[in-house]
Amino acid sequence: MKHGRWLSLPLALALLAAPALAQNNNDASKVKLGVVQVAPGISVIEGVEGFAGGNVGVSVGPDGMFIIDDELEMMSAKLQAELAKLSKSPVRFVINTHHHGDHAGGNAAFGSKGAVILAHDNVRQRLSVAELEQAKDKVVAKPGLGLPVVTFAQDVTLHLNGDTVHVFHVPPAHTDGDVVVHFTKANVIHTGDLFLSSGYPFVDRKSGGNFEGFITAADAILAKCNDSTRVIPGHGKVVGRKELAAWRDRLEQIRQRVAKLIRQGKTLEQIIAAKPTADLDAQAGSNFIKPDAIVEAAYSSLAAGGKGGKPAHKHH
Repeated sequence: MKHGRWLSLPLALALLAAPALAQNNNDASKVKLGVVQVAPGISVIEGVEGFAGGNVGVSVGPDGMFIIDDELEMMSAKLQAELAKLSKSPVRFVINTHHHGDHAGGNAAFGSKGAVILAHDNVRQRLSVAELEQAKDKVVAKPGLGLPVVTFAQDVTLHLNGDTVHVFHVPPAHTDGDVVVHFTKANVIHTGDLFLSSGYPFVDRKSGGNFEGFITAADAILAKCNDSTRVIPGHGKVVGRKELAAWRDRLEQIRQRVAKLIRQGKTLEQIIAAKPTADLDAQAGSNFIKPDAIVEAAYSSLAAGGKGGKPAHKHH
């Protein structure tokens, strides 16, 4: 996906609590997907023209094919066509990094073909609620096809295609069901929307998200990284440890600045008016999250937690 190009999700996917992404025409026929190899046997499928959902990680090898996230529902046919170019083997497993429709919208398409869907416990719970809401309006609804069949509270490990793939949950950040996927031998990490290579994060507070959780998540991911690690973000280009560390430090600066203003007794409106991110906005890049929104998310997190800006360890 090109930086700054995001999709306005249709109502059906909005029921999955997916964020509204940008004003674009919802026409899958105009989308072109591209495949980028990240490491031997590991690729990422991203939107290179038009709109698209999140980055799809792909592992191909002697044990078959498995993917991380599966795009928007409307993109399922195109995604399956791209996957068929990478391997004639069917998709054995799908790992959902979280429940939003631009990352889990293809679950039913892959589940109906026999793929085993794995996700955090909260992902199944949120998708189940969304499915029930949709079923109220759809006489021919098919409950269950898009739901994860293997769920876990903390972590799970897959031993596939010559790698040990550690999937681990982090405390609420983007949502309350976020997981990180770490190919320990290939030295590749898929972060889902815990990290974006352009712009500020979306804190989905309605889905249990928390601004400060992004800093905690970045610390957990950085602990798995070295200078050779390839990091696949939820959206945007594949980057490395340096870019993730810079993202983490920007969020820490925002946290400390907002916390200082809270200690000074400033209201949310006064804090937003102070533009505490002004010198960081250009570095962060752009997406559909505006600076005022990230300030409000930081305020919500800090006001609820009452942490008052205790400095955290800085990564270099």
